[in-house]
Amino acid sequence: MSKKNVLLFFFLITIIQVTAQNLETISIGSKHVFRSDILNEDREYWINLPESYQQESSSYKNYPLLILLDGNLHFRSVTGMVNYMSSGYNGNRRIPEMIVVAIQNVNRRRDFTPDKIITKRQNDSGGGKRFLSFLEEELIPELDKKYRMDGYRIFFGHSLGGLLAAHSYMQEESLFNAYIAVDPSFGTWDAQTMDTKLDRVKENSFERYLYIATANWGKRNLRNRDRHVRFYESLKSKCPREFPGQLEYFENENHGSVPLLAFYNGINAIFEGYGISYREVESKDQLIEHFAEISHRLSWEFEPPENLVNRVGYRILRSRNKSNRPKALEMFMLNTENFPDSFNAYDSLGEAYEVLGRKEEAIESYKKSLLLNPNNENARSRLQSLNKNE
Repeated sequence: MSKKNVLLFFFLITIIQVTAQNLETISIGSKHVFRSDILNEDREYWINLPESYQQESSSYKNYPLLILLDGNLHFRSVTGMVNYMSSGYNGNRRIPEMIVVAIQNVNRRRDFTPDKIITKRQNDSGGGKRFLSFLEEELIPELDKKYRMDGYRIFFGHSLGGLLAAHSYMQEESLFNAYIAVDPSFGTWDAQTMDTKLDRVKENSFERYLYIATANWGKRNLRNRDRHVRFYESLKSKCPREFPGQLEYFENENHGSVPLLAFYNGINAIFEGYGISYREVESKDQLIEHFAEISHRLSWEFEPPENLVNRVGYRILRSRNKSNRPKALEMFMLNTENFPDSFNAYDSLGEAYEVLGRKEEAIESYKKSLLLNPNNENARSRLQSLNKNE
């Protein structure tokens, strides 16, 4: 072997070794198995935790829960969208961070059909009610024990999964607060069956948000759309207030291609207004009123997000108009009221007091921040500086 070839050989070996050493696995979740007594079988679920979940600064946070049916199909794509839409990349926080749990299938025809389907051959359909009991009485309580959940829960289902989502929405009692039903398979419900189910709907259902996506089925399109429109309009007519929901038709998508776009539009519809820009906020009262409207629409208390309030506060604090700076103090105080276990909220409040020349109050805020997180070096250094100048 020539000297040139020897050098080339060792160069290639070095590249391979460096590449192998630098190779890291990118993980978007973990797999778990849960024994269901209701279903009398083991059930697997995959879970993705928000990026902030393990961060020390977010240890006090609780998160909404998103349940995905047909988890093997939707987990990777939906998890990516949720993380991107909630983690603040490029200033993008359209939705809150959430915990995503994807249920893996065992027998979807059995689990996702709430009613027995009569066919010439024997079948095992009609297990939807038992499957919902598994979710609400076994799995969700187990998840609540293991993870920091805030109690707000979203149900996503496509096709037969969308059928089960619609069925769950109409129940008088449910652990879910919002539903994304993508092209639900209403073919097993004739007009009489659907009317009977709709007649039983109680006002409790209207405290939940419902998004329905309907796709283009080509020659069968009108029949498919008619079922969805009939279902949605009937619910809307029964609601005693403005109906909290949306029906959207996707002309250019079929039954198989619609889930991704439908999820994106559906989750945006649920959290419409949540992603308000910090540049659009002029006062604390405006911000509180904005999120009060979202809370009223979703029948759930959503506080103005800490990161949003913080950005508004610093924007005002650093503005050239010094007369506006006291308004920044209102923002930082709002965060300490809504998130009393956040060391960062008190750290930011301390900085605001310091800028405004209120030294004693700045010291007190930094001390509170250190009590919540003794490793907060910014609060420690600011305290040392303030005490040195006494």
